[in-house]
Parts: sequence; structure tokens; C-alpha cells
Amino acid sequence: MVNKSKTNRCFFGNSSKKFNFAAIFCKQIIRFTYMNNKKIVAPLVAVIALLVAGVAYLGYSLSHEKQVNKDMQELAVLEKQEMENEYQQFADQYSEMKTRINNDSIVAQLTREQERTQQLLEELRHTKAEDAAEITRLKKELATVRAVLRSYVLQIDSLNQLNAELMNENNRVRSELDIASQQNQALASSNMSLSEKVAIAAQLNATNISLTPLNKKNKNNKTIKKARALLVSFNIARNVTAENGTREIYVRVTTPMGEVLNGGGSFSYEDRQLVYTMKRAIDYSGEETSVSASWVINETLPGGTYNVSIFADGNMIGSRNVAFEK
Repeated sequence: MVNKSKTNRCFFGNSSKKFNFAAIFCKQIIRFTYMNNKKIVAPLVAVIALLVAGVAYLGYSLSHEKQVNKDMQELAVLEKQEMENEYQQFADQYSEMKTRINNDSIVAQLTREQERTQQLLEELRHTKAEDAAEITRLKKELATVRAVLRSYVLQIDSLNQLNAELMNENNRVRSELDIASQQNQALASSNMSLSEKVAIAAQLNATNISLTPLNKKNKNNKTIKKARALLVSFNIARNVTAENGTREIYVRVTTPMGEVLNGGGSFSYEDRQLVYTMKRAIDYSGEETSVSASWVINETLPGGTYNVSIFADGNMIGSRNVAFEK
């Protein structure tokens, strides 16, 4: 005989409240079956047990699936946030790169790519995390933006490196040019100094300058008051560095009062015109050459100290003071 109390529990007496309805239904079926046919109680109990187990498993599965869906949704939100952060970083990188280059064409390209990145970022921000298709599309776009940004980074680094090399080369060439310029200036200065030395060395030199008063017989007169002419004599010294050829020699005789005995002409000296007393043309060959010239006296000359200056090639080549009795 079946224990009636055990039958009433139908092995569900200690089950959770979640399955109370199933337990009550089970009890009613068992009681009815037990009253009508005691032989089918055991198989029926087994079937009902399986049914209840299935219901319990289904409930667990639904609960587990709900938790999984919740976890996946949270993961999708995190992934979307990471994508937004990466888009923003790329947009900021474009801004930073534009400050590192002066090429207007590349700056314009970077601006276009930055605007496109900002547009994709806005699209992502307005996309729900559970929109898998749109998230997938924006993820592919993100990969493209990453690749394009990398190409610009490499290009700009290459240009900056090239610019640095060109700047170094420019500095090197400029330094070499400065050195060459300094050397040229030093050489020019040296050449100028050498030219000046050569010019000085090539300059004629008048020596043995004399001023002699002559009487009407062209004889040496003791006093200048009774002289009828003045004779200037001198030598052009030997100079192998001087240019050979015809030279114009100018003689200036200055009285004790500072007046120049006028010979009727002038010559250039130190950017001004000077009156000369006598003028002679000589053929100079580099050897010592004697020169003499006379000036006819048309007035009474006082005694005192007279100055005789000799000029040639724009230079004063000799000078001497000669004193006469008053």
C-alpha cells in the first residue's frame, strides 16, 4: 500500500515556491490516478518529474540568456565609447600635425581628413550601441581613418626630416660662403695693399732739384732781382717697376708770398686743378733721366725762400725750398 503522506508530497514538498503550481498539479494527478489505477502511478511520476525538470531548465536558460544579453549590451556600450575616444584622438592628431608643417597643399588635405573624422565621430555619437550593422560600418571607417592618419604621419615625418637635412645643408653652404667671403675680402684687401705698394713702388721720384736765376746771357745770376729767367733742373730716378713711355712733368714755383708763378695752364692733382709754372714731356725708359725747364721772368721777383714742387702721374714726386738774397 502506498504511503499517502509521501504520495501527497510527490517529491515536490521541498521544492521552491517558483514551482508551487506544478507541484499542486502533480499532486492532483497522482491522487486521481492513485484512486483509479494504482499501477500507472510510478511511470506517471517519472514523466511529471521530467516535465518539471524541463520547466526548471528552461527558466534557468532564459535567466542565463538575459544575463548574457545584458553583458553583451554593456560590452557594446564600452566598445562604442572606445571608438568615440579613438575618433576624437585622431581628430586631435590632425590638428597637431597641421602645426608641424608649412606646406599649404598638405595642410588642406589634413583639414579635409580632419573634417571627415569629425563627421564620422558625430555619426557614431548618434548611433545606438545595439545597432550592430552601423557600429560595424563605423568600425571599418575607423580602420580607414587610422590607416590614412598613419600615412600622413609618415609623410610629414619624412618631409620634416628632409627639411632638417636641407636646413643643415643650407647652413653648411652658408657657412662655407661666409668663410669664402671672408677669404675673398682678405685677399681683396691684400691685393689692394699689394696694388698700393706696387703703385708706390712704380711712382716716379724727382731728385737733385735746383732753382737757378739766369741773366740775359743765360748765365747764373747771384741775385734773383736782376734775373731774366728761372731754370729748374732735376733728375727722375731709376725705377724698373715704373711704366715706360711718355710722361708729362709739371713744375710749380711758389714765391715767398705764396704766389705761384703762372705758366698759363693747370693739371689735376687730388681731385682739384693746380696752376703750373713749367711743363715738360719726357720719354721715360726706367733709367735715370735728367730734366730741365725754364721760366721767363716778366716782373721783379723779391728775394726770399722759393718752393719748387715736381708733379707727374697725379703725384707730387719731389719738392725743395731754395733761398735767395733779398
